[in-house]
Amino acid sequence: MITATRFHDFSTGHRVYGHEGKCAHLHGHSYRIHFTVRPLDKLDDVGRVLDFSVINTLLCQWLEDFWDHRFLIWANDPIAEGLTYLDDRVVLVPFNPTAENMAEHLLRKIGPFKLAGTGVELCEVRVEETRKCLATAQLDG
Repeated sequence: MITATRFHDFSTGHRVYGHEGKCAHLHGHSYRIHFTVRPLDKLDDVGRVLDFSVINTLLCQWLEDFWDHRFLIWANDPIAEGLTYLDDRVVLVPFNPTAENMAEHLLRKIGPFKLAGTGVELCEVRVEETRKCLATAQLDG
């Protein structure tokens, strides 16, 4: 299998509701997200999975538009409503914003939506929360 990967760096804040340590507090990270795509059928006529600039336009730009310099908080977090009242850059997400859940959301929700009609699928997302810690979500097969 041939894949193509592009990464993107952005910064965002979050809180992990129910965390037993310091991640239960409001804080932020400079994330690096790796998007890996694979062809649904074959490489394009040029011999690519997908041009890297298209990955940038469709997936990296989505991060810039919706998560960069924002604060991600789970819609079920008890403090979510208060934070959205204080700042319009707070983003309610349908998951507790761990690196694992962020990777899964990007893989299963954002990827299929943004890549529809391109002849490729997002097959792996790696979320580097710090230089030492990352989570990976992958499609089967």
